[in-house]
Amino acid sequence: QVQLVESGGGSVQAGGSLRLSCAVYGFTYDNYCMGWFRQAPGKEREGVALRDIDGETIYADSVKDRFTISEDNAKSTLYLHIHTLKPEDTAMYYCAATGRRPCQWYQFNLWGQGTQVTVSS
Repeated sequence: QVQLVESGGGSVQAGGSLRLSCAVYGFTYDNYCMGWFRQAPGKEREGVALRDIDGETIYADSVKDRFTISEDNAKSTLYLHIHTLKPEDTAMYYCAATGRRPCQWYQFNLWGQGTQVTVSS
């Protein structure tokens, strides 16, 4: 069964850091484009980071230099490292995957349930 399971969210103060995890089950994620998205209350879901199958990473301008994707192939787990958190980073964060090409934000069709990040000022 294909599953993406996020964890690692929480409540932190501005300036803090978090590491979100996305455990992948049921498929070989090396063959997929993987991404992180977020959705704040009352706002549309936005892509924040993606990793293409060739390893290229792309970040949204709003999070560049603060967010980093990494992965542990042995654990089939994708991570999102978030530094210097801001109140505007408050959102539900989702891990996603797609086997479609090209790897674009709109192509993602496999989704996790999300993990909540709340940043207080």
